[in-house]
Amino acid sequence: MRVYGIDLGTTYSCIAYVDDVGRPSVVRLDESDTMASVVYFERPDHVVVGEPAKEALRDNPALVQSLIKRDMGKAGVTHEFWGRAYTPEEISAEILKKVAAEASATASEPVRDVVITVPAYFGIAEREATKKAGELAGLNVIEILSEPVAAAISYESLKDGGDRTILVFDLGGGTFDTTVITMRDGNITVVCTDGDHDLGGADWDSELADYLIAEFRKQHPDASDPAEDPETAAAVLLDAERTKRNLTGALTQRPKVIHDARTATVEVSREKFEELTGSLLNRALDITARTLETARSKGVTSYDEVLLVGGSTKMPAVKQRLTAEFGFDPKLFDPDLAVAKGAALFAFEETYRQLLAQGGAAAAQATQMAAQAGISESEQQAMAKRVVRTVASRSFGVIVFDTDRKREYADHLVHANDALPASKSEQYYTLEDNQTTVRVRVVEQAGAIESDEPGDNEEIIAGEIAIPRGKPRGWPVQVTFDMDRSGMLHVTAVERETSKTLELHVQTR
Repeated sequence: MRVYGIDLGTTYSCIAYVDDVGRPSVVRLDESDTMASVVYFERPDHVVVGEPAKEALRDNPALVQSLIKRDMGKAGVTHEFWGRAYTPEEISAEILKKVAAEASATASEPVRDVVITVPAYFGIAEREATKKAGELAGLNVIEILSEPVAAAISYESLKDGGDRTILVFDLGGGTFDTTVITMRDGNITVVCTDGDHDLGGADWDSELADYLIAEFRKQHPDASDPAEDPETAAAVLLDAERTKRNLTGALTQRPKVIHDARTATVEVSREKFEELTGSLLNRALDITARTLETARSKGVTSYDEVLLVGGSTKMPAVKQRLTAEFGFDPKLFDPDLAVAKGAALFAFEETYRQLLAQGGAAAAQATQMAAQAGISESEQQAMAKRVVRTVASRSFGVIVFDTDRKREYADHLVHANDALPASKSEQYYTLEDNQTTVRVRVVEQAGAIESDEPGDNEEIIAGEIAIPRGKPRGWPVQVTFDMDRSGMLHVTAVERETSKTLELHVQTR
């Protein structure tokens, strides 16, 4: 059987599997290793996905959806095309369908079992939304895996053993994470992670596009505003992305802005581009500094490798600034493909371990699966024992009332960078005599730093549990948080006398 790893990226996606010599192999998409994560609703009953959809931005921007990953997990967000509202999960499912279809054609069998990656900093709602997108695409989602962990797995597969501590600096098209990972005896453990799911290469494109439009206005002050023409604005953004990519190797580019029968040629040097986007890189470096400080508090003070993952790390300023600010010697590590390759390796190994644990015919299937991939008996034994340990991306808790200070606050049961899986219970109490219900409001840290202020947290789910009549104030309710290693959360609340139980799972609509 063949299982797959999918890097469902903000701007580009990729899919890989483990080949018959035990190495991750990338499936070609749109005649490339990656496919643009763009959907063009060409007709009410027909969508186009990939590079053709991206090019359609020039002529039909109102029918094209890009950067949909940034909307994943946002309650109530939809995008309308041809009179129908689509959720982010439905649009992402179209991308996954295309990726799976391409891989199915290559393998001559349907793609079904997959691991899908997400940014390490994704919260519960975003992870659940990603899983739902996979299910809408007809896929069996084995697990949701953090992108830096996938990159680390890919990196570890190329090494000949040995203990290492690495920092993964993952700057993709729409998200940024920085993660500290240790590798010991083949096991991978996340020490800590931090990030920003609204920071990525697309923001560099936007800054440059704004500059190009501003220069057009200077050269043609009597022309209409290009920013107010959707087709021109989309074309400028595409040209800005191409200019950014070209400035990785070249020192100067001369993109053109064509609008209102006028043309403005704008000379953009690499130095100018870095000046325009310096504040964005500063944000990434601030997060990196915060991550290093957290790692230091956990005993990590040195790094064997600093890996640059994600297409946007190809920008020369990234490596230069990391060296200047922290003294690192970072290495580009297969920036476009490492995540998909690592996800494929994880999917293969996790499927092997699950089958082995079932015993009997399933265990025999696991052995056959490994043998077909050219994996020796000793390697199978090591694979069976291998462990991947992750951490919580953010803090999670419940809203409670402090009777002494007369205020509501968020009591976090699981904290950012707690080891996963995690289980934490806390007993809470009713506020009034004869209270008949307790509302359990589960919240997730919304800002960069944990805060007990309700406004600094986002309510992700809530429910009520009944209290028997006639009970005095201070009647207990036990609340338990169980978070699995992929960051999925299950909350239970139990009333002690009747044992009535409230179970809460984050649901994506």
